[in-house]
Amino acid sequence: MLDQLLGLVQQNSQQAIVQNPAVPNEQNNDVMQTLLGSITGGLQQEAQSGNIPGIMGLLSGKSGTTPNALMSNPIVAAIASKAVNAIMEKFGMSSSTAGGIVSSVLPGVLGGLISKVTNSSDSSLDFNSILGSLLGGSNPNKSSSEVSGFNFNEIGNAMADGKLDMSDLVRMGGSIMGGRKNTAPANNDQKQNDGVDLGGLLGGLFGGK
Repeated sequence: MLDQLLGLVQQNSQQAIVQNPAVPNEQNNDVMQTLLGSITGGLQQEAQSGNIPGIMGLLSGKSGTTPNALMSNPIVAAIASKAVNAIMEKFGMSSSTAGGIVSSVLPGVLGGLISKVTNSSDSSLDFNSILGSLLGGSNPNKSSSEVSGFNFNEIGNAMADGKLDMSDLVRMGGSIMGGRKNTAPANNDQKQNDGVDLGGLLGGLFGGK
C-alpha cells in the first residue's frame, strides 16, 4: 500500500511542492514523505480505533470525490490538520504555505486512492489489502485476515463492484459475526456481538442513527 500511496503523492505534488518556490528543492522528497506519513498514520489511527464504517464510506466515494467534498470529510480533515502541523513543525513553513500544500495535494491523492479501490479492473489496490495493512500493523503476530475477526474476503467482495449496498453490508455483517456465540444473558439488550456493532456499521455507512 505504501508504494502506491507514495506514487499518488508524487503524482499530485509537482505544482504544490516541486514547483513551489516556498519549498527548497532539497526538501521536496521530505515534504512528500511527511504527507505520506500523515495520510497512512491518520487512516491507521481511524482503523485501529474502530472507525471501519468511516473508512469504508470514504474509500467507496460515498462522501464525494470532489476536492471540497473530500476535505469536508472528518477523516480527511483530521489527516489534513495533522499534515499541516507536521509540515510547519518539521520545515518551519507558515500555516498558509503548509495549508496550501496540503489542500492542493491531499484531495488528489485520496481521489486517486478511491479510484483504484472502486475500479474492479485495477488490481493494484483494493479495500481488502488497505484495511488489512491498516489493521495488521496493530498485531504483528496475526495475519491481516485474522485481525479483529473480520473476513477480509467478504469486505473485498463487497467493494469489488465499486459500490456498497445494503445486501453487501448484511452479508459482511453476517460474515463478521457468523459462527460466534453471544454469551450475554438473553435479556441483555446488546447491539454488539464480540465487539462488532452491526447496527453501527450499517448506520455509519448509510447515515442512520
